[in-house]
Amino acid sequence: MKILLSGAQGFLGGRTLDFLLAGGYEVRAVTRRPAPELALRGVEVRVADLADLPSLRRAAEGVDGVIHCAARSGVWGPLDDYIKANTLTTANLLSAARSGGAGWLVHTSSPSVVHTGRPLAGVNESAPYTSNPAQPYAYSKMLAEKLALAADSPSFATVALRPHLIWGPGDPHFLPRLTARARAGRLWLFQTGALVDGVYIDNAATALVLAAEKLAAGGGAARAVGGRAYFIGQGEPLTAVELISRLLAAVTPTGEKPLAPAGLLPPWVGRLAGATLETLWPLLRLKGEPPLTRFVAEELTLPHWFDLTRAREDLGYQPAVTLAEGLQALAHLRGKRGSSKGSKVPGPK
Repeated sequence: MKILLSGAQGFLGGRTLDFLLAGGYEVRAVTRRPAPELALRGVEVRVADLADLPSLRRAAEGVDGVIHCAARSGVWGPLDDYIKANTLTTANLLSAARSGGAGWLVHTSSPSVVHTGRPLAGVNESAPYTSNPAQPYAYSKMLAEKLALAADSPSFATVALRPHLIWGPGDPHFLPRLTARARAGRLWLFQTGALVDGVYIDNAATALVLAAEKLAAGGGAARAVGGRAYFIGQGEPLTAVELISRLLAAVTPTGEKPLAPAGLLPPWVGRLAGATLETLWPLLRLKGEPPLTRFVAEELTLPHWFDLTRAREDLGYQPAVTLAEGLQALAHLRGKRGSSKGSKVPGPK
């Protein structure tokens, strides 16, 4: 089976590639520029821009299925940029996959598609979509997920996975930002008992492979999951303060004082600060992104953990790497900055 993989050079896509190759799958990676490091691993590399439909159609010719991991992440920036990077590229990939003869597509979505500023405590996939374009990432991913699921048909099966707060060795975004702010004494968190559940990188990648195998099986197996979305998490929710504190302790180099938040603030302070900074930033024409936004403040002060029943029952998803094991994998790399390797945990059977 030949699988087209987008985002193969990224955090989640790269780990998914590891598991696909270990499982004996033939992988074609679509990249923006030549990727000799992938070719050396036996990956067929096709240079194409996800925003350019003709080149993408050529890249998708003759594959059996697609796993779509590429996306623009972040919490700040023009909505149009996120729509182009996340929504329109998903539409292009769906079109290219179908015209190239692929039979299925696994779309990497996000729980932020149901982020409405209200608590998400143990919710399942019936939670309503966001309708707030002021949150550009969430809104663009919501539109992309809708496109992916609407494309499901008996001849072209699709699913969308929603991994939450992916972390682990090689993380280029979440952990480095936490670490940098903690070192600078600027990591302020909030006094709340709200629970948050992330997901270790290997578990998220395994879920993508499991979904691909279900769709590739065709028939009743594909029809049982086609057109559905699935939350993916650890199933071990903690308060945001506890989770972040454990992550910081795990990545603190040996011999150094454990990294920790600078302090705790009341939740209302975070929400007010996020709203104020979002308003002032464009007015004052400040560069970069605000140190806090309403979206981030809500993520840190409201419950964000999800019912994984559907993923467990339909996909056979079971987090193979526990929270404690994932933290141990991070701790093993203390002082070895820049490592992109995940833990040596086998992928799905």
